[in-house]
Amino acid sequence: MTGETTVRTAVRIHGRSAQRQAVRRLLDGLRTRSGHLVVTGEPGLGRTALLQWAARSFRAGPVLHLAPGPDRCARVTAEELLATLRAAAGEAPLLACVDDAHLWAAPARAALGRAAERLHGAGRVALLLSVAGHRAVDPEYAHLPLVRLDPLTPPQADALLDDVTDGAADPAVREELLAEAEGNPALLHALVRRLSPAELCGDRPLSRPLADAATLAEVAGGALTGLSADARDLLLTVAAAVRATDGPDVDAGLVLDAVRRLRPPGAPAPPLEPPPAPLALADDRLRFHGPLVGRTVHATAAPDRRRAAHRALADVLEADGRPLPGLLHRSWSLTGPAPAPPLADRLAAVAADDTVPASYGLRATAYARAAELTADGPARAERYTAAAEQALLAGRPDRARPLLAAARGCAATAVVRGRAELVRGLSELRDGPVGDAHQSLLLAASLLSPDAPADAATAALAAVDAAWAAGDLPACLAALAPEPPHRDEAPPPRHPDPRHPAAPVAAAVRDHRAGMRALLEGRLDRAAVPLGQVVERARTDDRPEVLLRSAAAALLLGDVDSARRAGARALAAARQLGSQALVPRALEYLAYAELRAGRHPQARAHAEEGLRTALRGGQRNTAAHHQAVLALAASIEEEPEVVARHVTAALTTARRHGLVQAATLAEWAAARADLGRGRPLDAADRLGLLVLPGPGRGHFAVWRLAVPCFVEAAVLAGRHEDARAVLTDYADWAAFGADPQAAAQLARCHALLAPPDRADDLYRRALARHEEAGGDFERARTALLYGKWLRRRRRPREARGRLGTALAGFDRCGAGVWAAQARGELRALGAAPHQEGAGALTRLTPQQLRIARHVAEGATNREVALTLAVSTRTVDYHLRKVFAALGVRSRLELARMVEQAEQARQAEKTGAQP
Repeated sequence: MTGETTVRTAVRIHGRSAQRQAVRRLLDGLRTRSGHLVVTGEPGLGRTALLQWAARSFRAGPVLHLAPGPDRCARVTAEELLATLRAAAGEAPLLACVDDAHLWAAPARAALGRAAERLHGAGRVALLLSVAGHRAVDPEYAHLPLVRLDPLTPPQADALLDDVTDGAADPAVREELLAEAEGNPALLHALVRRLSPAELCGDRPLSRPLADAATLAEVAGGALTGLSADARDLLLTVAAAVRATDGPDVDAGLVLDAVRRLRPPGAPAPPLEPPPAPLALADDRLRFHGPLVGRTVHATAAPDRRRAAHRALADVLEADGRPLPGLLHRSWSLTGPAPAPPLADRLAAVAADDTVPASYGLRATAYARAAELTADGPARAERYTAAAEQALLAGRPDRARPLLAAARGCAATAVVRGRAELVRGLSELRDGPVGDAHQSLLLAASLLSPDAPADAATAALAAVDAAWAAGDLPACLAALAPEPPHRDEAPPPRHPDPRHPAAPVAAAVRDHRAGMRALLEGRLDRAAVPLGQVVERARTDDRPEVLLRSAAAALLLGDVDSARRAGARALAAARQLGSQALVPRALEYLAYAELRAGRHPQARAHAEEGLRTALRGGQRNTAAHHQAVLALAASIEEEPEVVARHVTAALTTARRHGLVQAATLAEWAAARADLGRGRPLDAADRLGLLVLPGPGRGHFAVWRLAVPCFVEAAVLAGRHEDARAVLTDYADWAAFGADPQAAAQLARCHALLAPPDRADDLYRRALARHEEAGGDFERARTALLYGKWLRRRRRPREARGRLGTALAGFDRCGAGVWAAQARGELRALGAAPHQEGAGALTRLTPQQLRIARHVAEGATNREVALTLAVSTRTVDYHLRKVFAALGVRSRLELARMVEQAEQARQAEKTGAQP
């Protein structure tokens, strides 16, 4: 065993914030105790870099790097390891790093695992290990806390590529590099090193394949050393089979049947128990622990052996009646680069056949392979475009863009070019500057109009969506202009598949266009009928695109219940079809509908899931909208830093991509958080930029929703004239009828500005309107303001009733920040707020209640985490929720409330005894 010290220099790591926080907690803990942590991840994800970062940022004492003897089989004991650590530490804290701990011999691994459990005997020592993630964690380390490195997110990979290339990569080359690297930083580095400056700038075609066998072997080849021939056949067959699936795993029976065909007659199949190290077996499914290792296995195999594996899989799949994956494997078993027209035609025909069960991702792969085997330029372009359409439906815009680039290099008809522009525009709408998306979609509509009018109408309406997201009202109206008449004998739409983005939804599109145009022109009487037809049509339709249009139309009409129903059905339909592109959009409409209805916890639940699925699918624009919803939900119930985090995330993308709607919602959330926490001056300043006339006014369809908040903040800040300046416009909006809460909110705004002899009646009128419109949160806000007004007019009995109603409403919708305001007002009246004591704790979940009681007893967050066997981060999260739910601001206040609750419970128990 050897050890060496390190020279500390700066190390920059992109992303990995959660993993670095875990390492920091380990190092910070050295003030009082020892600790250990295991870092794992597949090759190239940065295990070594994270250990280097830890070593070079550790300042409290020495750093020791441990390794076994030169033969890696040194027999070291736990006592020897502890003695080495004790000698290196002295009186100071010590960081001991062990990179590639899985390579230690079994006795040394066992000793290292035992030493980790007995670190307290070596002083204050932090033991940081790294183990390979392309294999199962060794049992000697399985009991240690583990942190996993995942692939970089698209923004993190973007930033890394900028660092590596100084931002010099051509946009098309950039997209291909990021798609090929799949978030693996080492592979991204290797791909860039392979390119010449001319290739990087787009002046010369890229070498194909972009990630060749040598590049993959450089990053992950070490994971394949020491494997037997049987194991290599098994790994190759699994890697080949994965290429014709959407998921990471394949049926073990299929693999074994194919492997038997690769072996001499009568030879037994290789055993699966236990599988070779890079593979995992669960529920009769085989998968690689890391996908990069599977790619490397396939790329580095001998060409004839690779073709034989695909041929064996094709035989098994075709015999089993699975034509599409069978044809794909048959195509990959071909020798030579020459096109194969018959096979290409069959592959494209089966991919287009709706009766053949296949996912969008598999159809995309089939169309792309058919294009590769096609010599005719127009047919090749059409197949690449069809592949891009299917990839987009599968929620993989990163795969769609290179396919569009390949189609662009072929001669194509106007219709195919229009379909390509439609895919490009939809990709940019979800993950790119929406101004660019708008132009692409307008071009698509123009190209498709003569021969594919239904697809053209879909493209035009998508262009409206892009202009809407950008807050460009003139562009919206221009895109909604009446369509020119088409020929009587228009050909049918190119794609009969109702799941396709250019599916025949002409009637819904036409009605939606007419209704939106009338609405934006201020003619609600003309908007209600066509938009109502869009909403009604969805009651008997199960196509997710139609249902999403129905949800959008219902929101425009202010019919939040219909919007929720249509959004929920769209979500179910998208999941059933496997369309990962539509799931985040359906969740977005659901979240907006819940927000409009004042149901913030439900909005948050939908937005949290929507954010995860949007980020997984590379839809940063959709993710920004979900971040804005989360900010709005958090503005009534969370700590300020949570609101700030969501606002910052939303605005980062919104500003880069021109998302005025998302930016307006995020700014409104920040201002509402200020208002809820008693900072009306800050809230009025923020909201004034959104709602007052001027070039910086917020999104044309959103800023009015923030007017009631602005009026309240402006009145409290003494800016009465600014508040009055927006009420005329808001009165027109309320009369419009598209916002069911607007009439009640308008009366509340007038009450805030009215003289005492009129305010009472206006508050009562506002509350009556709330009863008609529903919505706990807004009704409770009005009751709170009315209660405050009554208290200041020295009408305590009436004030007590209104404030109690407000508190109950805030409690019901989870508005902890506003509930705290109501409690404060009740205390000022000398009244004990209801649900304090034992009743207040009933609002907590069982886990929150356990944490609250431990904290009330004086335990630290770390001690609570150890007691409950959860992470400190989990305790932090739940404790913030406890503070918000109970309206307390300190541990001391929480302790008092828990003590009061316990006393009240004991009193009730005693009083109930005979």
